[in-house]
Amino acid sequence: MHKGGKEYRRLVAGFERIFGATIFFGTDSLNGKAKVVQRSRFSFFNEAQIWYSRDPDQWPLSDDFENIIVLSDQFYQEITSHPIPADLEAVKVLAEAPAVLDLFMWLSYRCFRAKGEEAIPLLGPQGLACQIGSVEYARPRRFREKLEQWLEFIRVLWPECPARINSDGNSLIVNQAYAVHELQRAAG
Repeated sequence: MHKGGKEYRRLVAGFERIFGATIFFGTDSLNGKAKVVQRSRFSFFNEAQIWYSRDPDQWPLSDDFENIIVLSDQFYQEITSHPIPADLEAVKVLAEAPAVLDLFMWLSYRCFRAKGEEAIPLLGPQGLACQIGSVEYARPRRFREKLEQWLEFIRVLWPECPARINSDGNSLIVNQAYAVHELQRAAG
């Protein structure tokens, strides 16, 4: 990736947003006649030292020149307590296709958490385009076309992927599945 390019600047800006982000999550439930609301929040990182402009051909002089990311204790506990199966080989293949990688990871999570068939709207404030950050598509037809291309690419790596665009073209249908090959599941 070229350091002066648009993708590089977008990557740097995205990382800086993630570093400053706080995750909020929670549940609402009924306990008898009382509603119980539980909420938590935490940050992804405690500390980060990232060298954006380091010469890629230069060997590090000391540990002072290494990239360092320290996860917050809460985030580390969350990801180790509730892992989401993902095919790391597919992630490596998709590393140069960020939009497809975003969709693959989103599908890995949604299919892992699905209890049955679910319909996710493609557009709108809760739509797929907003969830994966692909809001730059001005025309719905253009987003659907790109989504079909991305799904075709994902199916090469994950043939059992249950995601499909519904017949009216307004929703993505997902179902329970795992984006991990059988060999990886047995080894993990």
